Amino acid sequence: MADAAVALEVQDVHTFYGNIHALKGLSLTVAEGEIVTLIGANGAGKTTTLNTICGLVPPREGQVRLSGQDLTGVPPHQIVARGVVQVPEGRRVFARLTTEENLQMGGYTVRDQAVARAGIDRAYQMFPRLKERRHQVAGTLSGGEQQMLAIGRALMAEPRVLLLDEPSMGLAPVLVEGIFETIDRLHQAGTTILLVEQNARMALQVADRGYVIETGKIVLADSAASLRENPMIQKVYLGVA
Repeated sequence: MADAAVALEVQDVHTFYGNIHALKGLSLTVAEGEIVTLIGANGAGKTTTLNTICGLVPPREGQVRLSGQDLTGVPPHQIVARGVVQVPEGRRVFARLTTEENLQMGGYTVRDQAVARAGIDRAYQMFPRLKERRHQVAGTLSGGEQQMLAIGRALMAEPRVLLLDEPSMGLAPVLVEGIFETIDRLHQAGTTILLVEQNARMALQVADRGYVIETGKIVLADSAASLRENPMIQKVYLGVA
């Protein structure tokens, strides 16, 4: 991936919640077609990083760029329209809408109805369970089904960069494996992904590269293979004694 064009660049970003300095000069890059994972403890700034990229929490300093275009200060809905789409932590499906209506909501930026329909069909091909549940109210789906729906909904916008926030959270181990198989399939299809995930073992298995964040700062960056072999990572994040 070293020669691939940079899809997403976060440069020296400082993000605040009121007086709380959440991100302290954070920088990272994601190349076209690459999976990059961001790992760290609870409260380290992982979700804040994604929300900063999406414009939900604009940085006070620094820049976010998509293929060289500055996204800093761009409203969140326009960032989605430009191709940066987030699957939020906790899935956040529209509980009172059906599965298919949720997918339609994901394609609100798609003006061509034929393209939108093709997106729904693609989601059903990727997740046959969703097709079986297409008329079911999303709030009654299982956790795994809701995660499939959240990913399918995000893909409706045909993202140039997909941001995944804790996709395995709250899922049984067998469902976690299925979600990561989906992430790997997206990777094989060329989707560019920034993955935030507490399950560092699984994240480092599917990622090309990884960053470690502590208290709003990147403290380590390396290939996923090297991070898996790093003694500090093994001890702190992989549970290896």
